[in-house]
Amino acid sequence: MTKPSDSVSAATSRSILLLSCAAFASIAAQRICDAMLPELSRVFSVSLGQAAQVVSVFAITYGVAQLMYGPLGDRLGKFRVVTFATLFCSVGCFISVLAASLDVLLFARFLTAMGTAALIPLAMAWVGDSVPNHRVQQMLTRTGLGNTLGLVFGQMMGGIITDAFGWRWCFVFLTLLFAVVGGFLWLDLRRQQLEARVQSEATPVQSVDPADNKPRANFIMQTLGIFKYPWARVVLGLALIEGAAVYGALAIYATHVHLKLGLSLTKSGAVVSVFGLGGVLFMVMARHLIPRLGQSGMALAGGLMIGAGGLLMALTPHWSLAALAVLLAGFGFFMFHNTMQANAAAMAPEARGTAVSLFASMLFLGQSVGVVLVGAFIGRLGSSVMIAIGGGVMVVLGVVFAWALRWRNSPLR
Repeated sequence: MTKPSDSVSAATSRSILLLSCAAFASIAAQRICDAMLPELSRVFSVSLGQAAQVVSVFAITYGVAQLMYGPLGDRLGKFRVVTFATLFCSVGCFISVLAASLDVLLFARFLTAMGTAALIPLAMAWVGDSVPNHRVQQMLTRTGLGNTLGLVFGQMMGGIITDAFGWRWCFVFLTLLFAVVGGFLWLDLRRQQLEARVQSEATPVQSVDPADNKPRANFIMQTLGIFKYPWARVVLGLALIEGAAVYGALAIYATHVHLKLGLSLTKSGAVVSVFGLGGVLFMVMARHLIPRLGQSGMALAGGLMIGAGGLLMALTPHWSLAALAVLLAGFGFFMFHNTMQANAAAMAPEARGTAVSLFASMLFLGQSVGVVLVGAFIGRLGSSVMIAIGGGVMVVLGVVFAWALRWRNSPLR
């Protein structure tokens, strides 16, 4: 797609808004189970570690599916794949409503993850294809806002709806949400196709670019080709560690507050949802922070803030300080992760969909590793230690990523 020279059209802005709504639904579906883990443990008569499989199965599936969606988006059209994947998610959520056992619920979460895996990475890649290079990071904050609000909603409403009506109603809402957002995406896709057809008919026939006749690499070769870039290997490796450290700890935040501080599921979910509000605060300040701090400054400050928030959460004896800790960690995470996203969107421009999807794959494969490790050691070490370890890893990661960015941009390199 040819990028506009200096501005983003109203039509493109509307499409980005819809992609942001899809990102909202994706993250809400991912995080809505966090606060309901104690209830699922009770209802299905399983341990907390077994109940946590609704998180880990989702994360593993989400990560592996990225390997398929990146090349698929590059071939069939990123917006088209996002549209039909969103509609498919409503099917998985509907099966969750009907689940009579933990195994059926795990299968439904598997299906939902297969669909949601397409939404955020292909939305990011579509933005990278559709707006000027100097506007990409700013536009990514808009899709990032959908991620953030979805995080707030998922963590908060997972507890509120479960306490008030039961866990099944969480999935009733998600079923309707995916169906509505998918419907609007389909209408916008039709608009894009119509505009492309009209433009094609109005444009004189031109000679074919020989590059268009080059054979396309198969899915596996196209994905492996991303690793030929040294910077891509750095970003993907850091994404794997980031996913394990942040999302592994985040999965037990609500359970930690519920068990250690004695709050209800509703209140625990509300406290943890402040993580997303930290992201909203970052989005508001992003246009000022990005040029002032630069990418290396954003990476370093973000890592330090996540570490400070994790340590405070692990040690605090009161819910108000826990909320402050989550806010700090949330602000730091979105500061760090926005910088990671901007680098992922630019690390292989000729296969942007594949590159961004591979980035998301590493992130969520890392999450699955983190959740599994937390589930394995939480009984021995306790939730406080696991949360503190996650924060400590992110401090180191922030320092390493900031150094790598400065080294990459150094004129003496």
